Amino acid sequence: MAVEEFDLLVVGGGKAGKSLAMDLAAAGQRVAMVERGMIGGTCINVACIPTKTLVNSARLLSVTRRAAEFGIAGAGSPAVDINLLRARKEDVVGTMVAGQRKSFLGSGMDLVIGQARFICERTVEVTDDAGARRTLSGTNVVVNTGMVPFVPDIRGLRAAKPRTSTTILALETLPASIVILGGGYVGCEFASMMAIMGVAVTVVQRGPVILPREDADVSAAVLKSMAADGVDVRLGVQAAAVARESGTVTVELSDGTSVSAGEILVAVGREPVTAGLGLDAAGIELTSRGTVVVDEFLRTTADNVWAAGDVAGSPQFTHASWNDYRILKANLAGGSRSTKDRLVPYCVFTTPELGRVGLSETQARAAGHDVRIATMPVSAIPRARTVGHLEGSWKAVVERGTDRILGVALHGHESSEVIAVVQMAVLGDVPYQQLRDAVIAHPTMAEGLQLLFSDAYLEP
Repeated sequence: MAVEEFDLLVVGGGKAGKSLAMDLAAAGQRVAMVERGMIGGTCINVACIPTKTLVNSARLLSVTRRAAEFGIAGAGSPAVDINLLRARKEDVVGTMVAGQRKSFLGSGMDLVIGQARFICERTVEVTDDAGARRTLSGTNVVVNTGMVPFVPDIRGLRAAKPRTSTTILALETLPASIVILGGGYVGCEFASMMAIMGVAVTVVQRGPVILPREDADVSAAVLKSMAADGVDVRLGVQAAAVARESGTVTVELSDGTSVSAGEILVAVGREPVTAGLGLDAAGIELTSRGTVVVDEFLRTTADNVWAAGDVAGSPQFTHASWNDYRILKANLAGGSRSTKDRLVPYCVFTTPELGRVGLSETQARAAGHDVRIATMPVSAIPRARTVGHLEGSWKAVVERGTDRILGVALHGHESSEVIAVVQMAVLGDVPYQQLRDAVIAHPTMAEGLQLLFSDAYLEP
């Protein structure tokens, strides 16, 4: 079988890979991108875009239920229509996927749909659904295959046909109740959203807190908001066995109790898509976690082979993969751009949402920083009053002596937008006083930063 030669071969069409492929193809290079079939990658199809579309619907439902508080009469009793909800989600996703396909083909790349397997250095064999095969080789190769939901080996779990963050998006009916295994970011987002939609939600979290990467007070605040929406969170226990019978899923817990529901969602983490890729044939080594070994420049252990996104061990966010793309583009052109010390913010789209950037208080103290802490209720912000969203609190970590902002955790309305303001201040190494004294438009949520860093809330 003849080998087709390319300047760039991308295996996996995630954010980094597809962006690089389009750019270099449009610049005149011969580029091939192999994708198993999810045009646009995980984010557009089964992650950020569809889930946040559904989160927005849940929030709209929540606000509509409170219409009378805002002076709106006659709103009635709004409820979720699963068919309309699914149509809305599929319209958003379908439009973006179609746009991606058009952009791929318009760039001049060779889009290859099929399963890739490395057969030697920088060379893959691709098999499509019909069994047809092509052999592709690249002067440079990028592995960008991403991750998929991990389903743990719990007795009876697989037989119970659990939902994952991917498959739950295809629900044809909204269950009356659901058990969610995992109190991390994905588990909490789905728990918050489904509870607002009227589903009885139980979260089983084996650790002592939800969102274990956060400070204990921040985790507790998110837990309080979820509980207010009716979420039952079981901490310090884990599933010992699972059984599905007559439309009911029963989960036996490690403390001897059990919980039953109409559905079960597994949200205990993700695993890299590396099995079956034949990476060893190409000299590409893996870490103990199964991710591709890369250095700070995203080079793998094989010459002229790079990796990006989740599969490279980068933070599991689309915006981190986008930054990986920029690094790869620079380095393939002879640069030396690095992932070292990059500042990656993230947001958890519970209701209210959590925006995070920089160090937590726990991380800062562990790193030896002498810190001052500021905490403020969101209800102190004038904008929160006008929009009727008073839930949550903001927290900042400031280095004593230098007055540098080390990090913030903003739990409240529109925190995902406000977090970018703090990120810019941290990147610019701006002392907190400049942010406190800046002229910020009124009334906005960002204006709350002036209060947060004032003497009223920042400890001496």
